[in-house]
Amino acid sequence: MNEDALTFLSQQHPYDELPAGVLQDIAERVEKISVAEGSQIYDLGSKLDGLYIVQSGLVSVRDGSDTQVSLLERGNSFGERGLLADGIAVTSAQAVRDTLLICLPAALFKSLREEQSPFQRFFARAGKHENTLKPQQTTLAQVTVEELMVHDPFTCSADTTVLEAAQMMTEKRISCLCITEGQSLKGIVTLRDLVGKALAEGMANSTAIAQIMTPAPRTLPPTAIGSDVLHMMMEYRLGHLPIVATDRLVGIVTQTDLTRFQATSAAGLVADAARADTPELLAKVTARIPELLVQLIASGNRHDVVTRMITDVADVVTRRLLALAEAELGPPPARYLWLACGSQGRQEQTGVSDQDNCLILDDSVDEDGIAYFAKFAKIVSDGLDRCGYVYCPGDMMATNPRWCQPLSVWREYFAGWINSPSKEAQMLASVMFDLRPIGGDATLFDGLQKDTLKAASGNSIFTAHMASNSLTHQTPLGLLRGLATISSGDHRKTIDTKLNGVVPVVDLGRMYALQGQLPDVNTRARLKAALASKITSAKGGRDLLEAYDLVAQTRLEHQARLIKQGKSPDNYLPPDSLSDFERSHLRDAFVVIKTMQSALMQGRGLMG
Repeated sequence: MNEDALTFLSQQHPYDELPAGVLQDIAERVEKISVAEGSQIYDLGSKLDGLYIVQSGLVSVRDGSDTQVSLLERGNSFGERGLLADGIAVTSAQAVRDTLLICLPAALFKSLREEQSPFQRFFARAGKHENTLKPQQTTLAQVTVEELMVHDPFTCSADTTVLEAAQMMTEKRISCLCITEGQSLKGIVTLRDLVGKALAEGMANSTAIAQIMTPAPRTLPPTAIGSDVLHMMMEYRLGHLPIVATDRLVGIVTQTDLTRFQATSAAGLVADAARADTPELLAKVTARIPELLVQLIASGNRHDVVTRMITDVADVVTRRLLALAEAELGPPPARYLWLACGSQGRQEQTGVSDQDNCLILDDSVDEDGIAYFAKFAKIVSDGLDRCGYVYCPGDMMATNPRWCQPLSVWREYFAGWINSPSKEAQMLASVMFDLRPIGGDATLFDGLQKDTLKAASGNSIFTAHMASNSLTHQTPLGLLRGLATISSGDHRKTIDTKLNGVVPVVDLGRMYALQGQLPDVNTRARLKAALASKITSAKGGRDLLEAYDLVAQTRLEHQARLIKQGKSPDNYLPPDSLSDFERSHLRDAFVVIKTMQSALMQGRGLMG
């Protein structure tokens, strides 16, 4: 039995949700393949042997126009789109550096898709663009009408005049009005009614809207699903469908809402971003991210799937901006690597994200080259800001000369932080230990990450300082089993689900990665790797993973609610908006996180 493959796959989604016997059978049937740097894994149009999973290394996937559509790291898989297209590769794949792959035979892949629901859901995006993550594609059958509809639609009374209705629709830029009596729906009038009835028949402007409305229109309840809307619209040729709950008008769904929903998918955004040739067009793509977040949460996706899909869009946008910068300035004078840190580096972006990035340059770069990359970084960073990834308040960006340096300088940086762990050094190390290559020559990062993890884990003074620094973010626990809210300011009576919820776990995950020299950057992956490597106890690790899932999920659901209300997403959750059951479980999650923080400080539970 291939124990190494079993251990690795048990830490990857969706394999972590498969029955133990099924997972063991998979581990015994997979094949390990070593691919040298620069070697082709398969060509466009070739016969595929199976599904490939990256165990280590880096893989570039390119489409028929030789455009890179994915840069795949540890845990990412590729090839399924071709497997479901008669087993013929619809992309090409090449090892960017020495890579170890696990190949899942084609027949086994097919049987798992047919028989195992976690596998089925995960690979439900068959036929779409290959991407750095292969999560399920959200469909109208997976979302309720309540998630689709516009809440509290504009209404008028039956005695409103045709002229007043037309003026209201023009002012509000809407295509219909619901006619109500109190909260009860009596009818609906559309722009087509105004033109085809009132205007075409020469009715007076003072005509009551009741004369041209459609009385007792067809409706659906908010508990219906999206496909119900589509089918009713198709059957009865409707463009607008009021949503009614217990005789009360609560919303409306239009054909435009359906079109917008179907156009908003991670694959669609990635494809549009890959084709965009100006920052303005890229900004139009990223403007759809809030809708994507709402859609993914409404479809029941787990927080780490949602954030990775959102981060995938940011990665593609960044790579397009890198290409646009090269097109504007000419070929780069030296090898470079653009890296993301922060939430993008960890693949944990939500609806609220700034930019954190840096540039590693080849040591051969000269002064003219440094000047080139200064302009290069400004073009990319300005483009990211235009796309909604605002400038980092702490100036942790490649536009800062400090973070645009040759590889040898970066090695000096990390060595200095580890050997002299001042407060600033701890802060900088915390950010830079979350680096992830985005575009350029990824080999510039290979030795740096490995050597830094080794040096950091071997310096007990540095790790002690880092452990202490990681405990600066406390969970919002109050007295008497309550939640401690912010006491003053704009966010009074809320809890910060980022700073006091997610960040404490991010810090713990980073510490576990340092102690175990774990290459993972994503927080959830770090927690699972720490559990598998026995850096945490079995119970402590599982409890922390579940606590993190609850806090991170609650944060995203809060952001989705704000977006649906037409507000900007934020991290400030009023506990009063939760049920007693939800508050109790959230507090329990914070207790687990605090317990693991205490264990870290006492130096015992990393083994719990």
